[in-house]
Amino acid sequence: MAHKVLIVEDDKTLAGNLGDNLRAEGFSVVLAADGEEGLDKLRTEHPDFIILDIMLPKLDGLSLCRIIRRDAATAHIPIIMLTARGTEVDKIVGLESGADDYVEKPFGLGEFLARVRAVMRRAPGRTVLQDELISNDLRLSLTGRRLFMDGKEKKLSNKEFDLLAELMRNRGVVLSRDLILTKVWGYDYFVDKRTVDVHIRWLREKIEDDPSNPKRIVTVRGVGYRFEG
Repeated sequence: MAHKVLIVEDDKTLAGNLGDNLRAEGFSVVLAADGEEGLDKLRTEHPDFIILDIMLPKLDGLSLCRIIRRDAATAHIPIIMLTARGTEVDKIVGLESGADDYVEKPFGLGEFLARVRAVMRRAPGRTVLQDELISNDLRLSLTGRRLFMDGKEKKLSNKEFDLLAELMRNRGVVLSRDLILTKVWGYDYFVDKRTVDVHIRWLREKIEDDPSNPKRIVTVRGVGYRFEG
């Protein structure tokens, strides 16, 4: 049976083009032109995947994304958000609202379809959206963007916070520098890989008992880093 995609997009031309190309990829497609219609179609059509514009009439995409993620019946559904807004803060808010990926308009169709495939591969086993990540004495508030260690707040820069969140979400998994750059700095952000090492060093200075002998963020030589808690 074909996977069903719900496209919630008020630009009819874009929605039609995406729908045609997704059908060519083997998907079944349902369209909605505003957030309220998207919520209705979510409940009646039971999609396997959602393409969601942020700037929607009646109910905006961020609000709809949060509704989806806080309902155990729909929290598992993969979401890619579309937007013409491109600031770093917009991306952060979109991802922390529960989106799996974030695509800025205009975008290439090939890249978009590649991201759809990548998100679908990661889809099984999703849980309800977390507001906090906790590991031993560390507590990271995703909505408040605050870190607490032994109950005391530790100040982090925006990039330090995003980096720690990505590491904590993937506890025990080795993340390459390339993957970290993609997830934390973004697909279209070109920086030296050493930037990751510098931010890791800064993080260690804040959360490790002995930054020269780290126990929480472990270096996997020649590959990247692994969070051990």
